[in-house]
Amino acid sequence: MKKILLGLLVILVAAAGVLFFLKGKDTYESNISSASLTDGLNVGSMITYTLPDQFGKLHTLDDSIHTLILVFAKDTGHVVKAYLGAQSTDYLSVHHVAFVADISPMPVVIRNTFALPDLKTQPYSVNLILDGTIAASLKNGAKVDGITVVTLANKRVEKVEYAEGVEALKAIIEREK
Repeated sequence: MKKILLGLLVILVAAAGVLFFLKGKDTYESNISSASLTDGLNVGSMITYTLPDQFGKLHTLDDSIHTLILVFAKDTGHVVKAYLGAQSTDYLSVHHVAFVADISPMPVVIRNTFALPDLKTQPYSVNLILDGTIAASLKNGAKVDGITVVTLANKRVEKVEYAEGVEALKAIIEREK
C-alpha cells in the first residue's frame, strides 16, 4: 500500500512540475500595456489605456466608449462575466461599453491554465490588466471589491458609480445617455 501511495505521489509531483513548466511561463510583454488617470478615478479626470484582451489583441480607449466597467476582484469579475455572457454578442458595442478586468494578482500558471482559456470562450472582449503598476493606477479612487462603472465623455470621467449586482449594472449600462 505504501508503494502505491508513494508512486501516486511521485506521479502527482511530476504532473505538477510539467504543468508549471508548460503553463508557468509569462508571455506577457509589459511594454505593450499602459494606463493613466490624470486625477485618480474622480470626476474630471482624463483616462487613457492600451490593454490586451483575452486573445492578445490590444485595445486602446477611444472616444466611442461611454461606459467603462472595471473589476479588481475575482467575485465581481464572475458577476460581470455571467451577466455579459447572457447578452447578445454585440451588447458591449451597442451600448459603447468596455469591460476591464484586473487579473494581475493571479499566479501566471493559474492565469494561463484556467483564467485565459475560460475567458476565450466568452463572446465579448475583456480588456485585461496584467501588470500590478497599471492596476494600481486604475484602482486609485475605485472601490476594489465592487463593480466600478465609469461614465465617460471623450475619455473624461463624468461619473463614477458602483453596481451592487446584475440589475444595477444593467440599469447603468442601458440608461439613456
